Amino acid sequence: MKKFILVALLSLSVSVFAQKEIKEGVMTTKVTMSSDNEQVNASFAMIGDIGATTHFKGNKARTEQTNQMTGTQTSIVDQEAEKMLMLMDVPMMGKKYMKQDTKKSEEELKDVTVTANGESKTVAGYDCKGYDVVSKVNGQEIKMKMFVTDKILAQEQYTAMLGGKLKGFPLHMVISMNQGGMAMDITMEVTEVKAESVPDSKFDMTVPEGYTEMVIPKQ
Repeated sequence: MKKFILVALLSLSVSVFAQKEIKEGVMTTKVTMSSDNEQVNASFAMIGDIGATTHFKGNKARTEQTNQMTGTQTSIVDQEAEKMLMLMDVPMMGKKYMKQDTKKSEEELKDVTVTANGESKTVAGYDCKGYDVVSKVNGQEIKMKMFVTDKILAQEQYTAMLGGKLKGFPLHMVISMNQGGMAMDITMEVTEVKAESVPDSKFDMTVPEGYTEMVIPKQ
């Protein structure tokens, strides 16, 4: 009985600690991909899970994801400056970068809808509320199901592009899209969150040497 009470108290203390607000730290994320197309699914299986690490500090965040087959992708968001930098070092494509404004015009925000779906989920020790998000990127509709916490006070590249329509940080997210007639889902789930000091150099938006700009035509 005493052992049971000790375990219960330890579990409670871990849960209470996890619910504290965090403004600065590091989190790890697991990214998986799936499709309704068997050939595409086979390709995704060869790629396997993709690991991502996010450093966050106030209005800034840096996410790096690496995989042997897909290369390295880094996104840096500075919501105070309303800017985002994406760096890609991908096999067969080389080193590319894109700079974007995160601020959306009223016209662009007409294509963004955020709806609370009444669902909830506990992710990495945090209580999260569910939201359904629909937006358009370069003319293509993208649907996202997000489970969001208000305890991590930071920015994130997907919510930054929603023009303030969604408050909080998503710890579990499913992105659904259709490319070339094939439906695919990208699932991202945070597995660990650590509060620790993050140097400002992590959020430097200077484009490294050797990268060339990638321009995506507007549709």
